Amino acid sequence: MKKIKKYALGVVVTTILFIAYLIIDLLLFDGVKSRQINENGLIGNYFAKEVTKPNTAIILVGGGEWGDYWAEEFAKKDLVGLSLPYALVQGLPKRPEEINLEYFANAIKWLAKQKEVDSKRIVVMGASRNAELSLLIASVFPELVGGVIAYAPSSVTWSNTVLPYNSEELKPSWKYQGVAIPFVPMQKIIGENSNKIVTIDYWKSGLAKTEYVAKAAIKVEDIKGPILLFSGKDDLVWPSALMADMIEQRLQENDFQYSFQNIQYEAAGHLISTNPDANSVLRTGIMIVDGKEYMFEYGGTKDGDWKAKKDAQRRLYEFLKKIPPKIPYNLK
Repeated sequence: MKKIKKYALGVVVTTILFIAYLIIDLLLFDGVKSRQINENGLIGNYFAKEVTKPNTAIILVGGGEWGDYWAEEFAKKDLVGLSLPYALVQGLPKRPEEINLEYFANAIKWLAKQKEVDSKRIVVMGASRNAELSLLIASVFPELVGGVIAYAPSSVTWSNTVLPYNSEELKPSWKYQGVAIPFVPMQKIIGENSNKIVTIDYWKSGLAKTEYVAKAAIKVEDIKGPILLFSGKDDLVWPSALMADMIEQRLQENDFQYSFQNIQYEAAGHLISTNPDANSVLRTGIMIVDGKEYMFEYGGTKDGDWKAKKDAQRRLYEFLKKIPPKIPYNLK
């Protein structure tokens, strides 16, 4: 009899805990449903609410923790987010080199068919080299992309060798229709005698190759939608503010007809694209070159990055509210 009572008590306690869990889960549920996508070669995490009308969708180029964070935040605000990796994930290329741009066109077309998405309002967003890629995607597929958000952007496309963990052979980072996208060729970054690498000098040496830079310049004037750039004036990873100015100059020279914002922050560095809800204390990062660890500086100050991230977050949502609809296109 005692065993029966203990068993019954256990069932009651388990039932109460389960009901309590459901109640708490219901109270905390923000309406965002996420699901993993793995179909037709497309891999990513999709975030959306159940909505009564289709909304603007943002592709977070590069995916990962950064992409998942932003995609979920967008979904909380009744937008749609697709966190989209393209390399370094099982089922995708092992290295971010010779990446076919068709992958992103297919992702955009898939996204446009989702019931929560307004196919006329799809935006691409990236940070650092993924900002480079976002601007490139929008310029190559202007009929598919309705706007671009680029944190710490690049004005040109770079060779694969700018990343220490890529192959030793010089290759394009991006390809389209089997043809290499023109790039600035770079030797792999090398370590000094000290334990520190000054990365911004490395990138500036690339921008000094004017003949290559002219050919590798991203044709941002071909983008058919508004562009929003964020950069820190004290970015010590690469000269993002300088490259943002190069983008602006190219747009002006080509009479760009859409909204363009080149927002730059004092005392802010490369980390302005990180989680705006977290005040990062990191001022340096670690890069492994030939098996040895080297320190590099992000630039900016803790307070400068924090203020920049919060202001950029506000401007970003204002930007997304004003995305104009594009002319419908064929999704086949």
